Amino acid sequence: MIGKKNVVFGFLYLVLTAALGIVMANMYEDFGTAMQEKQASVGRLQQLKQNNFEEELEPLNAGQIAIANTDGILSLNKLRNTEMAIDSIKGGAHAHGNLEALLNIVAGLALCFIAVATWLKQLISWLFILGALLHSGMLYLGRVFDMAWADSLLGLGIGPGMILAALLLTGIAAAMGFRGEIIKDS
Repeated sequence: MIGKKNVVFGFLYLVLTAALGIVMANMYEDFGTAMQEKQASVGRLQQLKQNNFEEELEPLNAGQIAIANTDGILSLNKLRNTEMAIDSIKGGAHAHGNLEALLNIVAGLALCFIAVATWLKQLISWLFILGALLHSGMLYLGRVFDMAWADSLLGLGIGPGMILAALLLTGIAAAMGFRGEIIKDS
């Protein structure tokens, strides 16, 4: 059965991409710390503004106000950077990887019920696997492991193109030879 490799790949890939949830959960500790720093520094700025930039009944000079303002800006930036790191994994490798893993499982099962030329089924099967690796796999390497070359390869659009081609070919193959029973491939 040609689709078997897609089902096996899909489940193993799903474990890998779903495990990114653990990575993201660990990143939320940094997010919590950044949120506390932001609350403290921005809270201080709000308090200073309410008190006409006096602290302990003493007016602050321009340098002290600038330092407080800089602390606030830097804490906001740190929080934003932490959020962006989590979001790039969540919206990239995690979501697309899970989807492409499930897509491989479904495609593998569908291929078991399609009677077309073996070369076409093999092509479809490999397009789904390689498409997932060249799309969400590159997102995984680029976002999680900071491998810039993976982002460069991702920018070429090869992986998504392979997946779209596989979907199109699967639709055509299903129109040509979908059967209500499992097909024995030669």
